[in-house]
Amino acid sequence: MRDPNTDSDETVQNELDPAALRLQGKLRRLLMGSSLVMVLGLLAVFAAIFYKINASNSNVSADSIAATIAIGPEAQVISVTQMDGNLVMLIKEGPTQALVYVDPVTGRKIARTDFVAR
Repeated sequence: MRDPNTDSDETVQNELDPAALRLQGKLRRLLMGSSLVMVLGLLAVFAAIFYKINASNSNVSADSIAATIAIGPEAQVISVTQMDGNLVMLIKEGPTQALVYVDPVTGRKIARTDFVAR
């Protein structure tokens, strides 16, 4: 009869039959393989985040940005973002809103997209 208080794990492992030992080895290898896949996936996620933070697709330096950009007298800038080297401004003029595409170096308006209700 076995006493659980005095028997060690090594003694219990030696009592297992060969089929149970093979199964235990397979489970350990499966655990190691799945842990490796999870660690590699986590590293890939962190690498993607690091790349996105450090990747700069901006070709406009702070010194070459236009000093002024002309908008209408009643226009209100809601938001500004940069896309493909151009500034894209969401502007509200009275009840209407529009996207205005501006060259950041010269301040010249490239295009305008008005939002219309239908």
